[in-house]
Amino acid sequence: MLQERHISSRSHALVKDLRRLAQDPGAYRKLGRVWLEGDHLCSALRQRGGRPAAAVISAAAWGQPTTRALALAAPEVFVLDDALMADISSLESPVPIGYLIPAPAMGDECVQLDQPSVVLDRLQDPGNVGTILRSAAALGVRQVLALKGSAALWSPKVLRAGMGAHFGLHLVEGLTEDDLGRLKLPLLATSSHADTELPDVALPWPCAWVFGHEGQGVGERLLSRCAATLRIPQPGGEESLNVAAAAAICLYESARQRRAVQG
Repeated sequence: MLQERHISSRSHALVKDLRRLAQDPGAYRKLGRVWLEGDHLCSALRQRGGRPAAAVISAAAWGQPTTRALALAAPEVFVLDDALMADISSLESPVPIGYLIPAPAMGDECVQLDQPSVVLDRLQDPGNVGTILRSAAALGVRQVLALKGSAALWSPKVLRAGMGAHFGLHLVEGLTEDDLGRLKLPLLATSSHADTELPDVALPWPCAWVFGHEGQGVGERLLSRCAATLRIPQPGGEESLNVAAAAAICLYESARQRRAVQG
């Protein structure tokens, strides 16, 4: 049976938690819940077959059939005064609805050892991380593994940049380089100093593409674990590519070669 609760106090425990989840990138790890802010993320979760633990909706939106129906997909609904909904928002224009879902488990025991993967080595920019998640989901990767020091995968900024890609991927974070040793996949990386160019190699599949820190690249120790280090051709002469752009190119080349082999 649906539980519907109206909240009008800024001091309510849920309101305090939502404010933390919206403003602190790592709060979901402490609170055990992820805040999906906005109808786009809510709809993306539902389209992937996910079900929220709770919905939070503004009083004005509760009276609108479309957003009300989205809220009713949850077993528990919290209706917040409009001013409270604006107060917890991390956006310039507050959204009318959001979902709460359980925070995914972390650690090496969650890694799927034979799934096509992307490994993130200390990527800092949430926009880059979210964009890579979108490319991974679009181009046939099933798992993203984030090493310690990477941007929090379920932070509000990464969620917004991912545009729903999170719900089509198996995401694991908080890993160490040694955790990758259990993967039953070859690791591939890129470097502007590599001798071999990306299009000249028959890429293995499944594999795990490794993408590193925006300024430092993939760490030397992890680079030494890679079965191949490849260079992306840049006939225009730029020194390097944005890591999210490089990831899209590499994942597309993997997908292109698979299609060519399949005929």
